[in-house]
Amino acid sequence: MDVAPLLEKYLSLTREALARVRRAPPERSFLARGSEDVLAMARAYLADAEHFAASGDAARALAAVSYAHGWIDAGVRLGLLDGGNDDARFTLYT
Repeated sequence: MDVAPLLEKYLSLTREALARVRRAPPERSFLARGSEDVLAMARAYLADAEHFAASGDAARALAAVSYAHGWIDAGVRLGLLDGGNDDARFTLYT
């Protein structure tokens, strides 16, 4: 299975998600300091994904970008990050 098109889709989606997401206002979460950790993990996994993609290892790149987006999505879902009501990129709590 050629994962290259899927990989590019998710790399783009995760880059866009990181660009859009913001730390939630402190009054929205007692764990507001945790938002920095969530963003750091997402950025690290995205960097790993980009490294693997550049090295031609699409399978590992896809796995890493999935983790990156999972961190972002979890941060939004838990209220640590503000996804701006963007239900195309995040699983929002309604």
